[in-house]
Amino acid sequence: MRLLLKELTRFTTQHRTFYCYMFLSLWIFLLIAGMYRYMGNAEYSGNLGNGGGSGVYGPGTGSAPASSNTGGAASTADSSASQRFAKYRERCAPLAQLTRLDDGGILEGWKLQGVLLVIRHGDRGAMSHVHAQGINCGVPVDGDSLVNRYRSFLHNSSSSASGSNHMYWNKVGPFHGFPLLPATERGCPLGQLTYKGIAQLLHVGDIMHQIYAHPLGLLLKPTQAQRLSQLGTTPHTLLNSDEVVVFTTRYRRTFQSALALLFALLPADKWLALNVRESHSMAFCFGDCSCAQSVVLQRRLASLADRQLLRRPDVLAVMQWIGGTLLQHTPTEGGITNPFEVVDAMLTVLCHDANLPCRRRNGSQTASTQHAQELVDVINIDQDETSSNLLAAAAEPAQQEAEAMPETGETEACVEPGHVDALMSFADELSLRSARHTYYKRSGLLRAYGMIRHIVGYMLKMISGDRTKFVLYSGHDCTLQYLTAALGIVTKQGQTIAYASRLAFEVYRSEAHTDYYFRVVYNGRDVTQQIDFCEGGKSLRVTRDSRGNKADLCPIENIIRFLHEDYFAPLNATNFKEACVTSVGNPPKANEF
Repeated sequence: MRLLLKELTRFTTQHRTFYCYMFLSLWIFLLIAGMYRYMGNAEYSGNLGNGGGSGVYGPGTGSAPASSNTGGAASTADSSASQRFAKYRERCAPLAQLTRLDDGGILEGWKLQGVLLVIRHGDRGAMSHVHAQGINCGVPVDGDSLVNRYRSFLHNSSSSASGSNHMYWNKVGPFHGFPLLPATERGCPLGQLTYKGIAQLLHVGDIMHQIYAHPLGLLLKPTQAQRLSQLGTTPHTLLNSDEVVVFTTRYRRTFQSALALLFALLPADKWLALNVRESHSMAFCFGDCSCAQSVVLQRRLASLADRQLLRRPDVLAVMQWIGGTLLQHTPTEGGITNPFEVVDAMLTVLCHDANLPCRRRNGSQTASTQHAQELVDVINIDQDETSSNLLAAAAEPAQQEAEAMPETGETEACVEPGHVDALMSFADELSLRSARHTYYKRSGLLRAYGMIRHIVGYMLKMISGDRTKFVLYSGHDCTLQYLTAALGIVTKQGQTIAYASRLAFEVYRSEAHTDYYFRVVYNGRDVTQQIDFCEGGKSLRVTRDSRGNKADLCPIENIIRFLHEDYFAPLNATNFKEACVTSVGNPPKANEF
C-alpha cells in the first residue's frame, strides 16, 4: 500500500504541467462557449433582421412578446423577416428603386412640348417624437456623388458669411432664409428632410435630366441676339423666364426636395435663376379649395377604417406595444390613438436599417416633448387625413391591458418582426381597401379639382407656343393621393405614396398632323390606360423605342372635355360649387367597406 501511494505521488508530480495545460484549455473552451452564447442572445433580441419569438401577441395572453429563441429558429426566421421588411421598405424609396422605366422623352414621330411633374418630398424624420436614438438618416459612409456635388456647389456659390454647413435661399419671397440642406448629415429631425431625402431627389432629378432635358431644350442658353436685345440685364435675369415653373408648399421638406431635383435636372446658371412660387394648400387647389363635402367624405372613409381596426384586437395590441416602445407620448397626451402615427414611427426604423427597438417590460417609456420653435414648421400634414382620429375609443382598453401585463423577471422586451408584420400588413390592407372605395374617388375629385384645372391650363400654354417647358409641383403624399384618386389611378400600394414618388404628364405634338397628346407616368410606369377618358380606343398606341415597346398617348381634348363636361358626374353635380354642397348619400353601413 505504501509503495502504491509512493508511485501515485511520483506520477502526479511528474505530470503536473500536463494537468495545468488540460485545466487551462478546458477553462478557455468554456469561456469562449459562454461568450458566443451571450452574444447570440443579445443579437437575437436587438437585431432588425432576426426572427423567432412568439410572433403576434393579443389581449389576454398575459405576457409581452417573447424575446429569445433557439439559434436555429432565429436563423430560419431571419430570412423571412428580411423579405417582409423589404416589402415594407418599398415606401422608403431605396435609391435602387429610383430608376427609369416607361418614361418617355423621345418618341419617334413626336415632339415633346412640355412636362408637368408632381412629386412627394424625400425621406424625412418622423412626425412624432420617437425613441430612436442613433439612427443614421444620412447617405452611405462612402458618400453619394450627386450629394457631394450638390453640397460642394452650394458651399462654393453661397455668399453666406456664417460658415454653417447649410446655405440659405436669399431671394425675396416666402422662402427667403430657408436652408437648402438639412441641418445635420446623419440626423432625423422631426418632420424635416434628411440627407437621404436629398439624395433621393437628386437621383430623381438625374433621371429627369436623362429623359427630358435634351428633348425640352433645357440645356440651351439664350442666343446672342436675345442677349443684345436686352441691354442692361445680367445673365441670371436673361435666364429668369417661365421656361421652368416651380410650385411648392411652405415646408422645408418640399422646398428642399424641389431645389435638389432641379439642381440635377438643370444647368447651374438656370438653377441659380429659378423663382419658387408658394402653394398655400397641400392639394395645390389654388382658387378652388374650400369644400365641405370633401370633409364629409373623408370622415366617412375614416369611420369605415375605424370599424376595420376594431375588428382586429391583435392589431390593436401590437399597435399599443410598438407605439409604447417607439413614441414619446406623455400620459397627459392621451396615449396612442392613431395606428398610422405608429406606422410612421416604425418607418423611421425600417427606412434606415436600424435595430428594432426595445423597452423595459414593467412600464412604458415616457419623455417630455420639446416644443421648440421649429415645431411650427413640422405640423403633421404628411399623414392621410382619414387617420387623424382612429382608435380614440378603442385604444384606451388595449393600452391598459398592455400595461397590466405581468412581469416575467426579464428587464427588457423588444419589438419583433412578427409585430412589425402584423401592423404593416394591416396598414397595407386598409390602404388598398380605402383606395378602391367610392368615397376615396369622390373626395379626390373634389380636392384635386383646382390642381387638375391648373395642370390643364399649363398644358394649353405648352401647346400654344408658350415658353413654359417644365412645371414642378413639390408636395406631400396627400397631394398625389387626391390627384391619383381623381384620375382613377390605383396601384398595388393603394393610397400609400412612397417617398420621392413622381407623377408626370408628358405633352407631345405629332410631327405629321400637328395634333397634341399627353401620357401619364407614375413612378416610371405608364398608367395612361387606367384613366377613364384615356382607356381603350380613346388613346393612340405608338412605338416608344427601337425595341418595339409601346406608349399610349391620350388626346389633349379628352382631358379638356373631362374637366368641363364630365368631371362632376360621379358627384351628381355640374360644377365645383354645386358638388361641394350636394348630399353624398347616407352614411356607410356597419359592414360596408
